[in-house]
Amino acid sequence: MIIDSPLKIGIVCGELSGDALGADLISELKKHKHIQLFGVGGPKLESLGLNSQFNYEELQIMGIVDPILNYRNLSKRREKLTESFIKSKVDLFIGIDSPDFNIKIHKSLKEKNICKNIQLVSPSVWAWRQNRTKLIKKFIDLTLCLFDFEHEFYKKINHKSVHLGHPFNTLEKASQKDIFDKYSLDRNKKYISILPGSRDSELKYMLPTYIKFIKNYSIKNPETAYLIPASSHKLCNKIHKMTKSLSNVVVKPFAVNEFLSISEFSLVTSGTASLESAVIGCPPIICYKTNPVNYFIISRMLKVQNIGLPNLLLEDAVFPELVQNECNQKNLLQAVKKINHIAPKMNQIQNELKEKLSGAGFASASKLILDL
Repeated sequence: MIIDSPLKIGIVCGELSGDALGADLISELKKHKHIQLFGVGGPKLESLGLNSQFNYEELQIMGIVDPILNYRNLSKRREKLTESFIKSKVDLFIGIDSPDFNIKIHKSLKEKNICKNIQLVSPSVWAWRQNRTKLIKKFIDLTLCLFDFEHEFYKKINHKSVHLGHPFNTLEKASQKDIFDKYSLDRNKKYISILPGSRDSELKYMLPTYIKFIKNYSIKNPETAYLIPASSHKLCNKIHKMTKSLSNVVVKPFAVNEFLSISEFSLVTSGTASLESAVIGCPPIICYKTNPVNYFIISRMLKVQNIGLPNLLLEDAVFPELVQNECNQKNLLQAVKKINHIAPKMNQIQNELKEKLSGAGFASASKLILDL
């Protein structure tokens, strides 16, 4: 009896959403091959056999300044990962998001002709720092794009990619009755979801603004309560400490879909959560603040007018976007008025977004990978 040797896959993931995507891809690949995993990832990848070399949250660093401040630690982590991939003689390397961290691993492995390189979740080269396309074309064999406009971008520069699609295309609201019962919420109140982000830097710059909004908005809307879902127990504890003086705030871990399902609208730090909110049918006010140095540099490199994912997909500023100094109390209250006009159109917007999020899927992507 001949037993196929296992397919050795190096993988690097630094985000909760990326961990879920990576797990879906590995699960599909496991239908065709025996898989051995090496690298770093979250709980879902670990459940598939990955013994993560370090806590994947160490890679949750973004912007310009923070990566520089953490350069030494990140470099050491990357070097050890690369060495382990070379020593293990991996057949594939899959970088999930974290583009600046992963591209140097792609480069090292490709220059040594170790394996085929795949990037799951495209870097935002269509939005800024387009010089990175040279590195992508040279060192990455296949990019799996969540959005079709990314795939179209790569076609223009002759880089192999596939429109994988996004798991939010099947997203539905949770049962309202179940939510009220589960969290002992008052059915007579109105609810607003606040999604401050999952990184420490996002909490630092965004949560104080949201807390101030809660205080201001509650003056004329005392019947409203505020729901803050956290992506981990650790984050939940941090948010609890920052909001402990507010009696009308509920903070729970892993409740994003449920909280959005019963909310009138949401205040969301720009990122995947803004798309989740829109697809569920909870119109988001998309907010973003960062270190002033980060913003000064990034704002001058941007190639797009809109930063919110739902607006990018809809090719229009459908939902309000408040960035840096514009993300203030006066503008937040004005944005609420705009959101009230959007609400009647949400069914149509949801359907349009879901259609744009449908792609080839993980089954087709895994076949492409195995054929490389």
